[in-house]
Amino acid sequence: MIQSVRAKVINFTANRITARHISIGMVFLKLVLVAIVLVKYLPTASVSDWHVDSTFFWFVLAGFIAQIVDGALGMAYGATSSAVLLGYGLSPKLASAAVHSAEVFTTGVSGLSHIKLGNFDKPLFFKLIVPGVLSASLGAFLLGTVLDGGYIRPFINAYLLILGAIILLKSVRKKLEIKRNVKHAPVLAAFGGFLDAIGGGGWGPIVTSNLISKGNAPAKVIGTVNTAEFFVTYFSAGILIYFTGIQSWQIILGLILGGSLAAPLGAYITKKIPQKTLFVIVGLLIMITSLYSLLNAFS
Repeated sequence: MIQSVRAKVINFTANRITARHISIGMVFLKLVLVAIVLVKYLPTASVSDWHVDSTFFWFVLAGFIAQIVDGALGMAYGATSSAVLLGYGLSPKLASAAVHSAEVFTTGVSGLSHIKLGNFDKPLFFKLIVPGVLSASLGAFLLGTVLDGGYIRPFINAYLLILGAIILLKSVRKKLEIKRNVKHAPVLAAFGGFLDAIGGGGWGPIVTSNLISKGNAPAKVIGTVNTAEFFVTYFSAGILIYFTGIQSWQIILGLILGGSLAAPLGAYITKKIPQKTLFVIVGLLIMITSLYSLLNAFS
């Protein structure tokens, strides 16, 4: 009964709200965030925050590479950027705040690019956005107040390692079966949004990987999950910024610039790569990044 009502609400909303409405909403929310940052946080920045040195350009490169991977494969921006920031010396809380602040802009450009290129499934988008936003907001609040996101990462990485192997096995089948199967998409969104907020990454690996492993068309999944990620990241960033403020301006601006330049290219790559090849790349990427994170966790 509840599932039937939920399905009707999702279908009604999807029929009334067009991709154009979603695009306008994304642009509007970005402008709101920019206005808040300019009015509330920019005046608190120190002179050293605006001193551009090699650090800025290294993070432009890091943001560009991370977004190429994320835009093309639907995952790994948060994981890649968080790993770089933690290695640079930022705390998990500040790293997550910086990554999500940058992601508001990079996922916005990426999502708009995917919509423009047709890598978008509107009913799936509406299945993802509400549970994803609510759970990410909860995760960001807990991280900002009581949680240390590092404790849960090894367990998630072990799960993702297995999931990557499953996707890779699917890719070597003689006939790759593509079927639409989004039955558990809201649950995946709730799980992925929460982990993304507390761990600095995880939305793409959890949501994209699982939906692709069920046989859904990779390009549509990647584009839709990237678009929904904008809204998930937006609320995570807002809550984390409230608790931590904005620090490391050079790093955040570098990530934003590099990621925004790369986002349209990542969406174009998704459109052009054959689906079987996408399965192989996604599977290998998940396995490599998860194994690397596990080794670091126990070293």
